Amino acid sequence: MRMKFTRSSQLVLVSAASLAAATLVTACSQFTQTLTVDFVYVTSAKAAGTNNYGEINVFEINSESGRMRQIPTSPFPSEGRNPVAEAVSSDYGSLFVVNHDDNTIVQFVIGSDGKLYGFNTVNTPGVFPMAVTTSKSNLFVVDTYQPLPIASIAHPCSGSIAVYPLKAATSSTPVGLPPQAVNNTAVGGNYWPLALPGANSDSSNCTSSGHVIVPTAVNVLASGADVYVTAYDASASPSVGYIFGFSVGSDGTLTPLSGSPFAAGVQPSAVASKSDSTGTYVYATDFARGNVLAYSVSSGNLTQLGGSPFPAGNQPSAIVVNPTYPYAYVANSLDGTIEAYSISNGKLSYLGNSPTPVIYAAGVQPVAIGIDPSTNRFLYAVNFLNNTVSGYQSSITTGTLLDSQFSPYPTNANPTAVAAIPHNGTGAGIQP
Repeated sequence: MRMKFTRSSQLVLVSAASLAAATLVTACSQFTQTLTVDFVYVTSAKAAGTNNYGEINVFEINSESGRMRQIPTSPFPSEGRNPVAEAVSSDYGSLFVVNHDDNTIVQFVIGSDGKLYGFNTVNTPGVFPMAVTTSKSNLFVVDTYQPLPIASIAHPCSGSIAVYPLKAATSSTPVGLPPQAVNNTAVGGNYWPLALPGANSDSSNCTSSGHVIVPTAVNVLASGADVYVTAYDASASPSVGYIFGFSVGSDGTLTPLSGSPFAAGVQPSAVASKSDSTGTYVYATDFARGNVLAYSVSSGNLTQLGGSPFPAGNQPSAIVVNPTYPYAYVANSLDGTIEAYSISNGKLSYLGNSPTPVIYAAGVQPVAIGIDPSTNRFLYAVNFLNNTVSGYQSSITTGTLLDSQFSPYPTNANPTAVAAIPHNGTGAGIQP
């Protein structure tokens, strides 16, 4: 018996076949793609375990909802006491964690599943490291006190910066972190003091001609050519803020910029930078005055922009600048908020030219903030006092934020810092 097919029945069969094919493609995609767009690493300072080590919580970010979920083996020990800062290598293969109380930098190799494997540990030249950043070629670490004989909490010294040249990774070895920092022949040590012009360090009283310079943060330009350290003179009343700038040589040696240090309010607390078609800019939060200072960069030297400083909330403690889109976000630690800005020719304004601040709720005392490196669409803020990390989804057209699904997310006690890598280097192929 021969069946007769009408045009309508043929359409039904075609539709059914298309649906079956689509279902097959979707099913296959579930095996070939993942919704994990980034891995996020949050250090927690409070000691845990028999070794009194801090912890590193590892989260995966869902590309659709922004939800942050800890991977099954998280947390990992920081392999040191009181981890306070972290950074990733430019190839996203290593995580560097600074343990303040042990004077160490611990290098972890990052697995394809986000897991951490302790690989290398070096001691910083000075005392109490508190900030770290990386370029393609170097790792920069800032110590609270430079290595003078009687440096201690009872006898505070001015701080210092050190440089570790990074050896490029190979197919079988991770990025190489040398055991010692670059030598500074001017001081006969592996560090550069943070000192005011004409002030020499006095090893007998551990100051620089009566000035105690307290560092707070570090940032290197995307080019790797210049590095900046925010700091303040704690011996002055009120304190006086500075940004110390250095050009970076091909071998990692530092040379103070001709105009350094640059005036930076009263108590700068964080620093970030951005390069776009209009120039290169540096931003510093002033913890004491509640604002953001903005500078243009020319041959490394900083010139404050017109309209700077720009208002922020109470006790701004962290700043992140979107590397792709024209937005910046500041964590106000006393207010428990994230404040959002638009960027135009380096200058900051409230989103949508709003006459009032555009503010989003965070947790209690946010102290660090980051943007996912895969799509630049997801933000995360670390809340020190209520042991959480807040997740947000940002609009690439307006800069506004929405809470990620189920945010905030629990961490170990007293989280201090955050860093992230893209999953498989591309966010698993999922783009905004």
